[in-house]
Amino acid sequence: MDVVPDTAISDVDGEKNRITVRGKPLEDLAGRVTYEEMCGLLWEGRPIAVPLGEARVQAAATIPRGLGLRAALASLEDEDPKFLTAAVAIAVAREANPTAPEPDPAAGHAADFLRMATGSADAARVAALETYLVALAENGLNTSTFVARIVASTGAAAGPSLLAAFCALEGPRHGGAPIDVLEMFESVGAASRARAWVDSELSGGRRIPGMGHRIFKGRDPRAAILESALSRLPATPRLDVVRALEKAAVGDLAARGKPLFANVEFFTAALLDAIGIPKALFTPTFAVSRVAGWCAHVVEQRSTGKLIQPNAKYVGPSAP
Repeated sequence: MDVVPDTAISDVDGEKNRITVRGKPLEDLAGRVTYEEMCGLLWEGRPIAVPLGEARVQAAATIPRGLGLRAALASLEDEDPKFLTAAVAIAVAREANPTAPEPDPAAGHAADFLRMATGSADAARVAALETYLVALAENGLNTSTFVARIVASTGAAAGPSLLAAFCALEGPRHGGAPIDVLEMFESVGAASRARAWVDSELSGGRRIPGMGHRIFKGRDPRAAILESALSRLPATPRLDVVRALEKAAVGDLAARGKPLFANVEFFTAALLDAIGIPKALFTPTFAVSRVAGWCAHVVEQRSTGKLIQPNAKYVGPSAP
């Protein structure tokens, strides 16, 4: 049986450092379409705005405060991608802000989430978050998405499929990576210290967080998207540190014969910090974006009617 399922949702080309979603280059989407339109592209095949406002109201009335994202996902029985996407945003906003106000159905998804999570939502921060949500909504058969498809292939409901995907995010090699990146920025402190800090880390045999990607051979295309969004914010005190660290890391790694480039986590950490998302909520906020892609893959996997059950390559002792 094939290990990797076919998909018509997105194409992640590591050689060309390119992501296309339903045939559209990601750089033509992020910063230009709303998250609701990205949901439409993922679920309906074209960038039409999927209404999420009323779904947020329904989710807010369904999910008890204090439940947390894991418990919320485990409790969901609704199969509607709009409700599931809204439910993740509500649960995470309330984790960030236990006294979060009720959702505004007339607001955009990015603006409403930011308002509930941080208490305010000025236009510049909303635009930066919108770009982030669109840029990270889909990335092919990444680890968490593959987990969602595996669970969905058993015939499980959408809620457990999304819960399994979220659990896969929590390791530092997937969704948890931006926390290490932010702590690196905090440790370095100033752009003038970047080169010496990188040299010290690499000389000590330690890795530089946010550098390198399992698929992309060059710079992660989402890094440029998020760097551009970050540069448009009126106050980005860490941007000079971020750029200095990236330059120092790329140069030092190349000199050591280990050419690695910035991945999406490098600029995710800086952007989420700049718009006021606490670092403990970086991973759940990733889920606020990626849930749209998870939902698309769950639906696509179910439509195949196939169980994903690859066989392992046995490397143990031979039978007598």
